[in-house]
Amino acid sequence: MPALTPDTIRTLTETLTDLTDYLRESPDPVEALALVEPLLDEYTGLPVQLADTLRALARAVQEHPDTPRTAQVDLLITELRTAAWEQTDQHTLHYVVDDLRDLYGSSPASEQGCCWCR
Repeated sequence: MPALTPDTIRTLTETLTDLTDYLRESPDPVEALALVEPLLDEYTGLPVQLADTLRALARAVQEHPDTPRTAQVDLLITELRTAAWEQTDQHTLHYVVDDLRDLYGSSPASEQGCCWCR
């Protein structure tokens, strides 16, 4: 796996910005759903991934030997974990995509399974 850099992560967020801009242009709903579906996959979608990322950041900060052991740091770690749970709760958005797909009579963009297996 190539080394991650802030620039590679910025590229990902720029892609999300491009998607948002595209969706604001009122594309065909079936096409829009196909583009958004991977983001809201119940196992590998953005809410789940962001939650895992926040938990991993909290763990990295907490376990690092140079991290001060203060109430403020404990509070920051707790806030990261709370935000992670809030993101995890959003995993149910995949049901909205399913309902919209049914509304427009479109089939899933791919087979069932995680995005790595499709």
